[in-house]
Amino acid sequence: MALTSEGLLEIEGAQSRYVRLANGSRAHYLSWGRDGIPVLALHGGIIGSSGAAGFRNTGTYLAERGFQVFAPDMPGWGLSDLREDYWPRNGFYDHTEFLHQFVNAMCMDSFHITGNSMGCINSINYLIAHPDRVRSFAVIAGGFGDAAPIQRLNFNPADAWDGTREGMFKLMQLIINNDEHITDEVLDMRIAHATRNMEPFRAFWDAQEAVNVAKDLNLRQVNVTRGRLTEMTTPGICIYPVDDRIIPVETGREQEDALPNVQFFYVTGAGHQAQTDRPDVVNPLLAEFFRDGKISAATAALAGVSDRRPPLPHIVEGS
Repeated sequence: MALTSEGLLEIEGAQSRYVRLANGSRAHYLSWGRDGIPVLALHGGIIGSSGAAGFRNTGTYLAERGFQVFAPDMPGWGLSDLREDYWPRNGFYDHTEFLHQFVNAMCMDSFHITGNSMGCINSINYLIAHPDRVRSFAVIAGGFGDAAPIQRLNFNPADAWDGTREGMFKLMQLIINNDEHITDEVLDMRIAHATRNMEPFRAFWDAQEAVNVAKDLNLRQVNVTRGRLTEMTTPGICIYPVDDRIIPVETGREQEDALPNVQFFYVTGAGHQAQTDRPDVVNPLLAEFFRDGKISAATAALAGVSDRRPPLPHIVEGS
C-alpha cells in the first residue's frame, strides 16, 4: 500500500487537516469522526513519531464507537510547522502551550486525553495546567513528571537513530514488539518525518536536562506534578506494557506505588507502543473508560488489571 500524497499512511476514516493557531503556527492533525465527545490523542517522542504513527488503529476504533478523535503532530514531529519561530526550544513547556492553542482552535472545551510515551507526560502536563478541560486521562507507558520519576530508561531518545533504514527498523523494534506492524509504509513515513524534523527535534531535546526535566529552572517549575497530581480527582488510568523494551515494567510498578489515584493495567504481549501491539486489549479499554467512566470486570481482567493493590472501585466495576 502506497503512502498518501502527504507521505502519510492510508488510515481508515482518518482525515489529514491543518489549523492555524493563535501564535500564527500551522498545526497538522489527523481526525476521525464527525461528532461525539472529543478525544485528544498524543503521540510519542522518538524520532519519526507522529499522530499517524501512534494512533492509526485507535482513532478508527474510537470513532466507530461514537467519539471524535484528534491526533496532532507535536512541534518537532510529523508535519508540524518547520519555521524556526515555532520550533519547541522550551521543550515540554512549548508542547503544553501548543496543546492549549490547538484545543482552543478546535473549540474543544472538554475532552478525554490519551498519550503514549512522550504523549503520556504531555497529557499529564496539560492536565496540571488546565484541569478544567480534561474529563479523564488514559496514558500508556510514559512519564508523570516528578510525581513519579522515571528511574530506568534503556536509551536516549535524543540520539536514537543513525540515519539509515536498517537503523529505523531496529529503533521500531524497541517500540513495537511484533515485527508484522513494522511495514515498509511505516518505515517510509517515519524516515521522511525524521529527516524533515531533525533540527526542531534536536532543539526540543536540547531544552531538556532529562526526559521530564527542563534545563531552564523557571520552566522546570511550570510542570511540577509532585504534590499536585495526587491531589487531583480527574479519573485516570495507566496502561503499562509488560514487555516494554524502552522503559521496563518495573518503572510502571514504581509509578503505581507513587500514584494511588491512578488505576494501573499491565498488558502482556505488548511493547512500548502497546496500542499497536495489542489493539485488541487497549482499544476496548479506552472505549469503555471514555464512554462510561468505568471499566467492566471482564475488560479489566483482559487488560491485566493490577493485582498489586485492590482495584479502584470508581474505575473498575465489581471492585
